[in-house]
Amino acid sequence: MELPKLILASGSPRRAEILGFVGWEFEKRVADVDETPFEDESPEIYVERLAREKSVAVAGEYPGSIVLGADTTVVIDGMIVGKPEDAEDAARMIRDLSGRWHDVVTGVALTRSRAGEDRVMSAIQTTGVKFREMTDREIDFLVRFGEPMDKAGAYAVQAQAALFIEEIRGDYWNVVGLPVSLVYELVKKF
Repeated sequence: MELPKLILASGSPRRAEILGFVGWEFEKRVADVDETPFEDESPEIYVERLAREKSVAVAGEYPGSIVLGADTTVVIDGMIVGKPEDAEDAARMIRDLSGRWHDVVTGVALTRSRAGEDRVMSAIQTTGVKFREMTDREIDFLVRFGEPMDKAGAYAVQAQAALFIEEIRGDYWNVVGLPVSLVYELVKKF
């Protein structure tokens, strides 16, 4: 089986690592898009829209190539939890997640540009994650050593946060940052 080369329209080191883990050849090209959610935009529509915008933004530079865009957010009580602004914000986010279920929602989009026309296919993946109840000391530990600043929800499941995760329902790789099985299914349809 041969996987087609992808253009990864993302600056996420985790997405690049996941593609590398499965042996997917890719080139990285960061897409420059405004990631501000629209008013009253659901988390699912938000991440799928951003994934599509990222892949389309890069596709014109790589005619005929398959461009992969993705965006991930954490959702608690129906609200988008983005990346923390500072350590205090990270602590607040982790405190909100402590002892509760939340969803990790990722939008994935593939775009191929040919003769000035874009073919775009997209989907979303949702995974449930439950943190065990955490003490203030544990939250402080995670903020100081878990490198929360560039991560939706202020944690990385594959790092120190693993100490506090009680259960995952769904695709683990989605929580890391890219539901690679969903990407594969989309590529097969593409």
